Amino acid sequence: MESTDRQILTLLSRDGRMSYTDIGRETGLSTSAAQQRVRRLEQRGLITGYRAEISSDALGLLLTAFISLKASDPAVDELIPDKLAQIPNVVSCYSVAGEASHLCIVQVENPGELEALLSQLRVGVGVQTLTTLVLSVPFKDRPVL
Repeated sequence: MESTDRQILTLLSRDGRMSYTDIGRETGLSTSAAQQRVRRLEQRGLITGYRAEISSDALGLLLTAFISLKASDPAVDELIPDKLAQIPNVVSCYSVAGEASHLCIVQVENPGELEALLSQLRVGVGVQTLTTLVLSVPFKDRPVL
């Protein structure tokens, strides 16, 4: 990948709404050349979409937890992601290697809501849980560039 493409990806990862004019100014390209580069990056699958970042704090979801999941019945293991997708407070789900089979990230309002969610996971999804609470987030979703 060219350094200019890498620079464009870095700029857009910081501000997905950056104008082509600003991208051009930062990279030394004309506005139309910047637009063409971005389109090519999208076509090549390097840019997969754009989205708004929503503040969980502003929504009152002040507690974030990482929950390791292990299916109580191994036959249920492959059904875990589909079941988790139905629970709004589960914001991410990862298939992992190790003691647990999945790791999910949840956001809730308070410890009582977390406790209710853990119960829902254990009974409704059929998993054993191990929970880690997030105290602060020094950084997240940092681009690999």
